[in-house]
Amino acid sequence: MKSHLNLSEFWRSFTTLSGDVREGFVEITRHSLALLGMAVVAVALTFFARPGLQVYASETLMSWLEMRQAETLDIDILLEGASRSTATSVKSLPKDQMAVTQWLSRKYKVSPEPVGALVSEAWSVGERSQIAPTLILAVMAIESRFNPFASGSQGGMGLMQIEPNAHSQALTPFGGRLAAFDPLTNLRVGTRHLQFLIQQSSTVEDALRLYAADSGQARDETYIDRVLSEQKQLDKITQGFKTAGVTPSHSGGTKTTQFPL
Repeated sequence: MKSHLNLSEFWRSFTTLSGDVREGFVEITRHSLALLGMAVVAVALTFFARPGLQVYASETLMSWLEMRQAETLDIDILLEGASRSTATSVKSLPKDQMAVTQWLSRKYKVSPEPVGALVSEAWSVGERSQIAPTLILAVMAIESRFNPFASGSQGGMGLMQIEPNAHSQALTPFGGRLAAFDPLTNLRVGTRHLQFLIQQSSTVEDALRLYAADSGQARDETYIDRVLSEQKQLDKITQGFKTAGVTPSHSGGTKTTQFPL
């Protein structure tokens, strides 16, 4: 009889202990999730309140991309990439590029140094691809407003809203999918795609219509007008300055070989 009572008391104690442990686990889990949620909110608020941290995060991502490039590229390509920069002294630019840089910097509220690097690259790539650099910059302006980390609703990424899956072969040597957020890589891949569309089209308007479809802007009926209006404004700014190199054509009549990335 006594043994039976001891067994009942033991079972009762064990059941009580199990219940306490279960409730304690639930309580700890609830508080842990609450703490995690508070931590996420705190981090988000910190980034919002301190733009400097956003810059730091951007630089960290760029460093990661450079490391990925170092792992995949041979030494000659790596040295070429290391010599490139996403910022340049505006004073060192030719006068036409300087004027365009200053205008874009004011309009889109972006520091002139990174804009200057993009303008310089647009002129260089434009000459090789035979596409007007002002058209390249106009597409960039309408697609992302010069935000290198812009992400579209249909998968477009970066300055020219290139779709990583569609351009995976071009992005792989530069670090893969996230290389779409590297400004100069994005500019080159986007321009090469634009060049291909121009070669397949009878007019630049048709090429832009195809580009809009690929970048997720197809439903914007004003897209072509906005791009061409932006280009016209940039062309007006460069008037009166001596442009370095030849003035590239952007009509669909000239068939050119795709330039190397």
